[in-house]
Amino acid sequence: MRRINYFLLAVGCLAPVVHAQQATVYEGARLIPGDGSAAIADSAFVVENGRFTAVGRKGQVKAPAGAARVDLTGKTVMPAIIDAHKHLSVKREELVDQLQHFAYYGIGTTMSMGSDTTDAPFQVRAETIPGAARFRTAGRGLSGPEPGRPPAPIWVNNPAEARKAVQENAAKKVDLLKIWVDDRDKSVTKLTPDIYGAAIDEAHKQKLRAIAHIFTLEDAKGVLRAGVDVFAHSVRDKDIDDEFLNMMKAKKNIIVDPNLPDRGVRADRSWLRDSMSAQEFAKVQADTKDNPKAQQFFGIQSHNLGKLSAAGIKIALGTDGPIPWAAHEEMADMAASGMTPAQVIVASTRNAAEMIGVTDAGTITARKSADFLVLDANPLDDITNTRKIANVYLRGAAVDRAALRAKWTSK
Repeated sequence: MRRINYFLLAVGCLAPVVHAQQATVYEGARLIPGDGSAAIADSAFVVENGRFTAVGRKGQVKAPAGAARVDLTGKTVMPAIIDAHKHLSVKREELVDQLQHFAYYGIGTTMSMGSDTTDAPFQVRAETIPGAARFRTAGRGLSGPEPGRPPAPIWVNNPAEARKAVQENAAKKVDLLKIWVDDRDKSVTKLTPDIYGAAIDEAHKQKLRAIAHIFTLEDAKGVLRAGVDVFAHSVRDKDIDDEFLNMMKAKKNIIVDPNLPDRGVRADRSWLRDSMSAQEFAKVQADTKDNPKAQQFFGIQSHNLGKLSAAGIKIALGTDGPIPWAAHEEMADMAASGMTPAQVIVASTRNAAEMIGVTDAGTITARKSADFLVLDANPLDDITNTRKIANVYLRGAAVDRAALRAKWTSK
């Protein structure tokens, strides 16, 4: 989990002024659909009323009469990124500002994973905010008592309390049911199998999928036997074994959100330099440093991610914490763990959408929301090219990145 708590900006180009309701044909770009199919080298796609209405090759897509045209020759288009695991503000104004930052960095949808203690996140979820990422919430997740930590989760002590907490979340129509199964290095009380088993069972009775924060291989196997649907974090204490891989393969539609930790090596964050003051950039760059202990911790999780991906387990992108641009670093870490750039893009778009239950985003497909990025370079060649954002479109409308940047940097 990346722990920096900065909300920063990246420089982008001015987007053509295109309104969400206007029929527009975008032509000439290399188009990455996000579903794992081959890129379309010389594409055309139509956006109307905020949705894709036709996608194909240039010359083979019929444009509506009077449609505007945008020439994207030399650019690459991909679906907007979906960051499926965050912990964000529970105050409306701050949350909206965070969602605008996400949009600026090309994240079209995000989800707060179990620490929403007020009604504001649910209110924001119900809104469509121009120039901001869409929002989903897991409400308040469940954990054992954790004295000394903020009581964001609902602390439960027995199966009955767990079922009651699940019912409370279901009444608020959360998008996932989050459980923490972790003793945090023996510092807190960990949920026991009878308690988390009751929570998962009750979630399914309430038509909710359950996502588990785990640390150890033993607990990963336990929640899997109890019927968990999604992993928030993969195994972090040791290499996964064949038994666990076989259990995962046998579980239809299981998804792993690996949430890789800091890689423990000094990284180049110069792509952020122009978006902040010299002082702010110095802090961000200084946060990345060589750390052998962190490298070892990353190595375990990176190796496990590589094994899961190679076994065909569905991987989704999530980055934890509040950092709006963390998805781009997570994508690079996924590639460093053995995933191809194409696999990373699918994990960061289609699979992440599936993980949080968003059915109208994640791929560039007719009838889906027109959430897409225009990039200056091809991420299939180098996944870090997702950082080279020319324009961001959400629901068919260009995000005014210059105006957002001006607003934030004037504070």
